[in-house]
Amino acid sequence: MEKGQMTHAEQNLLLLESAIPANEKFYVWCFRDDGRYIASSCPEEERALLEKGFRIFGGMEKAMAHLSSKEAVPQLIGSPIGMHWAVSFEYERENSLVFVMGPVFYHPPAEAQLREALRPYRDSLEDARWGSALIEALPNLPVIPHAIFARYVIMTHNMLTRQQLDVSALYTESENMKTTELASTQNRDRAKVYLAERAMLQMVRNGDINYHRMLTRSSSMSPGVGVQGRDPLQQARISVIVFTSLVCRAAMEGGLSPEIAYALGDSYIQTAVNSNDAGELSALASTMYHDFIFRVHHLHVNPSYSPAIQKCCDYIELSLDKRIQISDLAALTGYTEYYLTEKFKKETGTPLFLYIRYAKIERAKVLLESTDLSVKELSERLAFNTVNYFIQCFRDTTGYTPAQYRKKHKAL
Repeated sequence: MEKGQMTHAEQNLLLLESAIPANEKFYVWCFRDDGRYIASSCPEEERALLEKGFRIFGGMEKAMAHLSSKEAVPQLIGSPIGMHWAVSFEYERENSLVFVMGPVFYHPPAEAQLREALRPYRDSLEDARWGSALIEALPNLPVIPHAIFARYVIMTHNMLTRQQLDVSALYTESENMKTTELASTQNRDRAKVYLAERAMLQMVRNGDINYHRMLTRSSSMSPGVGVQGRDPLQQARISVIVFTSLVCRAAMEGGLSPEIAYALGDSYIQTAVNSNDAGELSALASTMYHDFIFRVHHLHVNPSYSPAIQKCCDYIELSLDKRIQISDLAALTGYTEYYLTEKFKKETGTPLFLYIRYAKIERAKVLLESTDLSVKELSERLAFNTVNYFIQCFRDTTGYTPAQYRKKHKAL
């Protein structure tokens, strides 16, 4: 395509060649909104093979569905063989463009593993030939760790759309969280993984609805159950099943009745067993986690609180990284500041400013146990005015300084 005929988005793709290391096989494809191929950075000798894989595993159908939703964030797409893509779009014209990034494997696929995963596609002679060609091309298949691929996806999306998203946009509770990390366990820091997983389960016990950053952090740190089998889809299923079992028990510890928790967990596990798409499995895990947390959260809602006071409590829980002003809460409820502070203390038994402080300290405790953030970084993340003020509030609430608390609880 001549440069003069290119759209702004297509011209931006040329910049990627200098932004991404030459040794990385990170390919970007451009399709029309009817699925017709336009251009690609993929070498010609591999283009037909990799494009066909995207279509065989339903990638184009999923891309079209995402295009019609008009969502402004990229979407990660998985497959039963551990091959992954991402899609983004240019909406600023009558005929939208579909941009596909990938495919990549998150770790080098073994031939035996690929053969097993491709078994269901051997009924079609055409698909069988494609599978054989894929196995022959094994040494040349793109392999990029998930964390790096995610950064490239966001960088590419931002160049195409002029947005300023960060990697967390790929891990919302919507359909965008459709990826499964099938990486090996060799480079995992198991101590950090344990702390992050413990924090995630504690959030379930607490019914902590402000969980998104912790879920993103834990997902990027650990690919799930570190087993290596011949079937990557089965590995993804195992991870979801184990995660569901842990979350189910944490929810019971948080007060959810066994009758509800077990029935809900069994339902999610059965869905995982029946799934044939690694991306769907990861989205299922996100939905399951959200479901259990909100059920526990509703149990912790004090039935004696008025709707306005409960609204304040939920707002505080979701805004711990901000400087929460009583004026904001007053505007939220429609009350004057004086009336709200009096009503809040009467219903909860705690002054509003102390409730906000306690909520921030509870979040600080989780972060101290599960991250290596410095005290200064924690103070900034939780929007305290100064580090000294954060330390003072923490000590007044817990009896420990943040450093003492971390030393005590990380040693457990």
